[in-house]
This record gives sequence, structure tokens and C-alpha cells, in this order.
Amino acid sequence: MSGVDNVTQDWARALLSPRSVALVGVSDDPAKTSGRPLRFLRQAGFAGDVFSINPRRDSVQGEQAYKSLSNLPAVPEHVFIMTGAEAALDALDECRVLGVPVATLLSGGFADAGSHGLENDARLREIIAQGGLRVLGPSSIGIVNLHQKMPLTANAAFAEPGLPVGGVFLASHSGSLIGGLVSRGKQLGLGFAGLVSVGSESDLSIGEICLAALDDANVTSFMLFLESLRHADQLRRFAIEAARRGKPVAAYKLGRSREAAELAVSHTGALAGEDAVADAFLRACGIARVSCFDSLLEIMPLLGRMSGGPGRKRIGVVTTTGGGAAMAVDQLAMRGLSVEAPSEATRARLAEAEIGGGAGRIVDLTLAGTQYKTMRTTLDIMSSAPEFDLVLATVGSSARFNPELAVQPIIDSAAAAGTPLAAFIVPDAPEAVRLLQQAAIPVFRSPETCADAIAAAASQQAPIAYAGNVRSEATDQPLDTLDEAEGYALLAKHGVPAAPHAILTIGEPLPDLPFAFPVAVKVLHRDLPHKSDVGGVVLGIADALALARAVTDITASVRKVRPDVDVRHVLVQPMMRGIGEVLIGMRRDADVGPVIMLAAGGIYTELYKDSTLRLAPVDKAEAMAMISELKIGVTISGYRGRPKGDLDALADAIVAMSRLAQSADPVVWEAEVNPMLVLPAGQGVVAVDALIRTGRK
Repeated sequence: MSGVDNVTQDWARALLSPRSVALVGVSDDPAKTSGRPLRFLRQAGFAGDVFSINPRRDSVQGEQAYKSLSNLPAVPEHVFIMTGAEAALDALDECRVLGVPVATLLSGGFADAGSHGLENDARLREIIAQGGLRVLGPSSIGIVNLHQKMPLTANAAFAEPGLPVGGVFLASHSGSLIGGLVSRGKQLGLGFAGLVSVGSESDLSIGEICLAALDDANVTSFMLFLESLRHADQLRRFAIEAARRGKPVAAYKLGRSREAAELAVSHTGALAGEDAVADAFLRACGIARVSCFDSLLEIMPLLGRMSGGPGRKRIGVVTTTGGGAAMAVDQLAMRGLSVEAPSEATRARLAEAEIGGGAGRIVDLTLAGTQYKTMRTTLDIMSSAPEFDLVLATVGSSARFNPELAVQPIIDSAAAAGTPLAAFIVPDAPEAVRLLQQAAIPVFRSPETCADAIAAAASQQAPIAYAGNVRSEATDQPLDTLDEAEGYALLAKHGVPAAPHAILTIGEPLPDLPFAFPVAVKVLHRDLPHKSDVGGVVLGIADALALARAVTDITASVRKVRPDVDVRHVLVQPMMRGIGEVLIGMRRDADVGPVIMLAAGGIYTELYKDSTLRLAPVDKAEAMAMISELKIGVTISGYRGRPKGDLDALADAIVAMSRLAQSADPVVWEAEVNPMLVLPAGQGVVAVDALIRTGRK
């Protein structure tokens, strides 16, 4: 797709750059929430027409007021509605009849306001469904286009004069957080092109709005504050197009709650909680996710400089303060970034320039680094060295007391540098920060945000095109849990190999087993997915007599713990061992669809919580990447002379689980193999337990 279509352009222009706006419910008091938009538009010098609608007044804030939208001399392009819910719905319907392209609802009182709110929400959706009118909100605090001097918002933050104008487009689920980002951005000298509060996303979503803003030449990058991934498909579509245009995207995502995960039946459901899914989704979209609020602002200049894809994690550090640099190094290492020592060739160049810097990873210039020539020469040498993907200059007290002298060598070196340069300013030095920001050099004010932003930028990748089946999925139908044998059959159908097994009927004579002792025996029943919890597993059975005794013991134990369950069968498997054990799982996320998990298996799943996640479908290359990301992966990769596991077969099994996730008959909502035994290289992998839940969409 080369751009937005014509229909999109119509509402997009009316949303982002309207030539006329109408304010419904505007107050005569400019200090009130509903009075602010008119005051802000006039103070900013908005060049378009502004119509005020207030049926109880002939004028508001000294301007003519109209009784309704129908009384206006012309149809406005964008209507901002600030009344209660019922009056807002009447105004919205009037917008539809008149042919208004876009309306923004500041109004609340919809789906989150009890039974009456649900009625309002139903009427809202009926109006939207009739077509012709796009709706931003409800509970949207408005939209701002700083280049067009169009603050169509009730956000009190826009009473502040002198907001810097720039290239960042900010889209947020939270309206109040926009004020926080604007004020902090001003402190950093970060300029915004546009800002939008999306509210409840009843119609226009955050991804759809950002997609509409993509071809605005004034917009160079995007900043997202996310509370949910409800419209993940539209967000992914935007992210792909943003990457295609070279406009980087960073996001701060709320929602690290494990409440939903705690309700899951499998380990996969518990580990693949909301936050883990968000990580996988944003990574697949090529969106750099930060975990610190301030990092969302500080990462923006860095994204344009570290846009070369994943793997750019080798950091060189130059400092005038060893302690300050050590703080940054600690934080970088905690996030998996490698602080590299200069190579012998680089040290030789430094020595030739009569620069020491010590023999460690950090090039510590001490007080000599406060001299322009020393710092500039060091940065020039480091930024041309092939062993670094980023050079971080850490500046001490001189940044506060002599800001121009302290940061000028960084600014001058960055102008000619091949490798990106960034700065960590240890003291509170706003002037030094301002100078660096003005020169578009990434600058950080704490070791935490420094490492957070660099890690997010370094891990950013191109969007994964084959994750195109992202879609919202949910079911209100009851799910069926397959017993273990049924699970093996379904897994085998999609190419996931299972261990040999036999099903025995309780009370009947034991048949000859198709495999040798020792064996394991497990209760087999759909209502008992967690067999160990009811005493339903016996391992290491050496002969037929012990097997008969184990069947009797299991039957008695289950009847005692779950007398409501009629147990008739057990499953028998040969005892097997592998090089290691992993978990392969999948579940359908309500927002992004099926996700695939690889984790430490067996007893280590909950102990280590060592896992990695991808959106389905997963191909062979991505499966191998998942294996390499697992911390326990070294134990099956031939580490220090250990036998190497069959990683190729394991990757095939991950891909097969991905095929299962796309199954339509039956629809699998949750599946897990734990453990999956990884056998020696060339011998494959084997599932020795399975839990699968199926149902309808």
C-alpha cells in the first residue's frame, strides 16, 4: 500500500487539518473544561472557521453562538462535542444527517457507565454503523495539530505558551497523559507535530489515526501511549507502513497485570500473559517498546539513528566520570546489551593521539575529558571504530557548570560520526540537555532511561509481514479439554510427534504392552488435565505386577480426591529421557490472535519462567531464533562438550504447533506440550504430555 485511499483522505484531513470546526456545548467560561477549546483555538491563531453551539446562549466568550448544528451557515468539517451522553448522541446523529466527516466525543457515560451507559453505547454504535461519519472517542480529550495552529482540545496542558513544534506525532489512549508528555517534552526541547487522545476507540482506533497521519510531511516519527491492543490489526497495518516510510515508532504500554494469566489452565496461559503478548506483538510490528515513562520522550532522537535492525547491541562508553558511567553500564548489562572494550586497533589510535582512557571496557578520560580536544578526538576515534554500534558519552559535573564546553565536542563529533552518538548527563543540567536536544543528539538524564531507550532501539526490527493474521479473537462458548490421548492424536495430525503410548481400561486384564518396561502410567480423563494434583501419575514402573498395582493406586487416589469423576482409563508410556526438556505452547489472545510459546519444560517451567513468545504463524527461521533466546537453550546446544540436542526437530515442532494454532476443525484455543523431550541430534523430539482445549469462535 503506497498511501491511504481517497475515502480515508477525506475523513483524515477533516480529523487532522480541518478548515472549519464546531464546538457543541461550549461554555461561556473559558476556564471550564468545555470553555477551553474555543480559548485555545483563538489564542493559537487557528485560521479556519470556528462555530460555537450553545442552545442556552446567544453568545459565548464574546462570539456568536448557534442553537444547533443545523443553524450553522455551513457544514463544519470537524465537530467537537462536549455535552452529556444523551445530548451528545443527538448531536452526533445531527452530524451524520448533515454530512459532517468527523466528530470528536469528549463526552463520557457510555460502555463504562452501567446499564444506562450500555444503552448509550448501543445507540452510538448504531449511528456509526450507518456510515458516512467517523467518530473519535468517546472520552477523547481532543486532537491538536501544532503546525496548523489547531488545538481542538480540552486538555489544560495547552494553556501553556511556547510549546515546541516538531515532528513527533503522539497518540494516546489516555488524554491526561498527553499533558504530562507535552510538559516533559517541552523541558527536553522535544517538538510535536500532532497529538491525539483516542479515548474508547468506538470507531477510530489509534492505529487508524496514525496511519492517516503517515503522509504528513511534518510528521517524522510516532510516539504511542497504549492501554490496550484492542485494534491490533489496525495498529500492525500502521506499523508496517511507518517502517516502509522510514518513520520510527516507539510505545509505552500499560497493563502488566497477571489477572487474566492466573485464570489460565496451562502454563502457557500463565506465562503468556498480557504483558508478554504485548511484547511479542510490538516486536513483530517493529515498534520500540520502552518500560520507563521518560524513556518514551528520550528515545525519539535515538530511533532515527539506530534503525538498522536487531543485533545492534555493542555499546562503546566514553566518560569523564567513572561512577556515572558505571551506573549506565550496569543498567545496559541488565538489559542484555554488551558494553564493548575498544579493540587493540582502536586503543592504538587513542594512544597515538596521546589519549589513555584505561584498560577496561570504559574509556575513562577523567578530568582530561573536560577539555574539548581530548573529548572530541576520543569520540571521533570511537565513532569510526567498527566494533561499536553506538557510542555513549557520559558527562559529569561540567555539564552543569560549563554546559557549552561540556557538550560541544559531542555535538561536533556527532555531525561527522558514522556510528551513532548519544549522551548520558549525570548531573541536573537542563542547559546541556537543551543544547544536545537542539542538535538532535539523543540525551538521557538517568542511567535507567538511558539503558531502557538504548535497549528498545537496539532490539527494534522490521515488521514481520507474515504475522498478517493478527485479529481479535474471543469466544463465549464453553471450551472442551481433550484427554491426553486425544491431544496426542490432534498434535500428530499437525506434525507434532508424541511418545508411544497405550490406553488401558481399568478393571480389565492387562494386555501386553507394545514397548518395554520401565513405564509411566497416568489417569486419562478430560476432566483431569492436571493429573498430578489428584495422585494420577506413577513413574518408573518396572514390571506388569507393579503396573497393576499402580493402576489400582491411581484409581483409589482419584476417587478420593474427585469422587465426581468416573475414571475408566489410564495411559501408559515408556519412560524416556532426552538431552533436555522444553515446553511448546499456544493460546489465542483476545486482541492479537494465536501466540506461540517456547519455555523451559518439566519442573523448571514455573521455577525459571524462562520463555519466549511469537505471534503465529511462526516459520522455521523464527523458530530457531526462539530456541536461541531461551536461557536454557545452551543446555541443549552442545554447551561445553554436552551432547547436542536435535534443534532442527525442535524448530519443526514449534512450526507444527503454529500450524495447529491455525486449525479451523477444531479451533484450538489453548495447547501445550510439557515436557517435550529434546533427544540427541538426529533423533528428534517427543511429546510426553499434552493439554489441549478446543471450541468454537
